[in-house]
Amino acid sequence: MTINKNTNIVLIGAGIMSATLAVLLKELMPDVAITIFERLDKTAGESSDAWNNAGTGHSAFCELNYSPEKEDGNVDISKAIKIAAQFEISKQFWAYLVQQKYIASPKSFINHVPHLSFVWGAENVAYLKKRFDAMSANKLFSGMQFSDKPEELKKWMPLVMEGRDPGEKCAATKMDIGTDVNFGALTHVMFEHVQNLPDVTLYLHHEVRDLEKDDNGKWQLTIENLKEDDTIETTADFVFIGAGGGALALLEKSDIEEAKGYGGFPVSGQWLKCINPYIIQQHAVKVYGKASVGSPPMSVPHLDTRIIDGKKELLFGPFAGFSTKFLKNGSYFDLPKSIEWHNMVPMLAAGWHNLPLTKYLIQQVTQSDDDRIDALKEYYPNAKKGDWELEIAGQRVQVIKKDEKEGGVLEFGTELVCAADGSVAALLGASPGASTAVPIMMNILKTCFKENYESAEWQSKLKTMIPTFGKKWEEYELLCQEIREWTGDVLQLNS
Repeated sequence: MTINKNTNIVLIGAGIMSATLAVLLKELMPDVAITIFERLDKTAGESSDAWNNAGTGHSAFCELNYSPEKEDGNVDISKAIKIAAQFEISKQFWAYLVQQKYIASPKSFINHVPHLSFVWGAENVAYLKKRFDAMSANKLFSGMQFSDKPEELKKWMPLVMEGRDPGEKCAATKMDIGTDVNFGALTHVMFEHVQNLPDVTLYLHHEVRDLEKDDNGKWQLTIENLKEDDTIETTADFVFIGAGGGALALLEKSDIEEAKGYGGFPVSGQWLKCINPYIIQQHAVKVYGKASVGSPPMSVPHLDTRIIDGKKELLFGPFAGFSTKFLKNGSYFDLPKSIEWHNMVPMLAAGWHNLPLTKYLIQQVTQSDDDRIDALKEYYPNAKKGDWELEIAGQRVQVIKKDEKEGGVLEFGTELVCAADGSVAALLGASPGASTAVPIMMNILKTCFKENYESAEWQSKLKTMIPTFGKKWEEYELLCQEIREWTGDVLQLNS
């Protein structure tokens, strides 16, 4: 059976990335036909779901892994600057959607929650002070506060300081303009919007099994209807593979040259979820610490206030684990089936060069409930086991890629892989993913729709949706202030 639809564009996966790209494309090309295929029975069922990701609104305010200390003792904030600027672009786009009334209430997906970085020990305190000095000099981090005074820290984060050894040297930085984002809710509302537009169709319970380019340059897709156990086919001029952990297998099936040498390493996650309302109400910030040696960025410990479906929650974690699944609802054969001749050497080399990660994952997998509570007590000394329960988080696949020197390297971040002709693009990797969805999808527009992107019409429309489009806005203090005030007002964050 063939879907009787002359579709121009196919999006694989109904998460935050496909939702963002669908909205952008329909704003820029109202007449384009878009078909979305999702294997689950709902949108945002995997990594975009609120319980499956951190939801910090990664802006590099508190994530210490984005500002490492170099061998010479200086702190490198270049990645933090890039991510902070990208998140501000996402906020501008979301504000545009609210102004256009595509989203009724911004509080359904984004809320004001201050971001704190917290460390203890003389060496870590010295690092945090150097990080503060470097970051507070940049316009993007204007307003950052630093304190090593126990009484002030207790006001910022009472749960973290109560019961702590008064002789312990500790410090924190605070950014009051931090946010909490429910990317699942944002994904749902964006798909609700695009589904009401002409020539947009979303198929749930449909899994793309294969894609192949024909002699005419079109992509032939084979899709299984999981509900009716039926196989269907369709064609497309452009395909976006935004299937989270499932993207690697489909990228390999595309057989494009740019996909050669890519592999993936799965890391699962768990949270401790607070079930005591009294404790939840005492914490109103996100407190991020330093990652353990060898741990992936998604495992940076944090005591995290979340707003999920209008309800305040408190989580601690995430705790890493290992599963051969590439998706939370995936198969245990995902990892072995992903190994092919073209990526075998990079994967083996990456494994050899990341033995500390293997050791870390073994330690995490063998943790008991008491071990997890002990880890929590480093951030909340008075924690009691009965106030917390274990919640399963999402599955992440870290990117492995070829490297001339090392043979293969493990990348902690997101990687966009595009065919030379721009007819297919795939997104691999994890954090800070969702928070930077808008600039990532704009990069797809720039790479895969180059002629349109450079046209006066698209440039004008993009400036309407994102006022700082084309500007290195982090260099301009007044622009930073004006844009943040505007997005804050529209997204109801300033109140």
